[in-house]
Amino acid sequence: MENLPKKIRSKKLSARVDLTAMVSVSFLLIIFFMVVGELSKPKAIDLALPDNGDITCGWHGSCGENRSFTILLGDDDKLIYYMGILSYPIIPAKEIEYGKEGIRKELLNKNKQIQEYTGSSKNGLTVIIKPSKKCNFKNLVDILDEMAITKIQTYAIVNDFTPEETKLLADN
Repeated sequence: MENLPKKIRSKKLSARVDLTAMVSVSFLLIIFFMVVGELSKPKAIDLALPDNGDITCGWHGSCGENRSFTILLGDDDKLIYYMGILSYPIIPAKEIEYGKEGIRKELLNKNKQIQEYTGSSKNGLTVIIKPSKKCNFKNLVDILDEMAITKIQTYAIVNDFTPEETKLLADN
């Protein structure tokens, strides 16, 4: 019995699982869900709303029309402004140029006057921008740039013209 062959035992292989691919997939999924979560958040613009507290009124005792500065944008780079209500303006309608010596200078002066009168930097000029249908996009962007440069926080873009404003744009 000595010459009997020995039993060959099979080597036990270690039961290791390679997790490299699973880790890579996990990281890809984490990144995917982080990006999707960020993109699905609603985006909004900061909106300056008036305070509910006391509002110090400007010139002539009434609040709204005395701080309102309306800018009409027409075709061929036409820019007309007035302050107050068109039928009873504080400053009558005038045509003015774009740029540093034109509308920017006027906005800075009027905003400074109103802030000095009210005694508050929060109660500044309220600008109403009215682009006509014939106005080009560049002019609207230029006026919005002027709002940023002059740091006027309260402004609105409105597209409904009164008949008087339409006539004013047509006449000039």
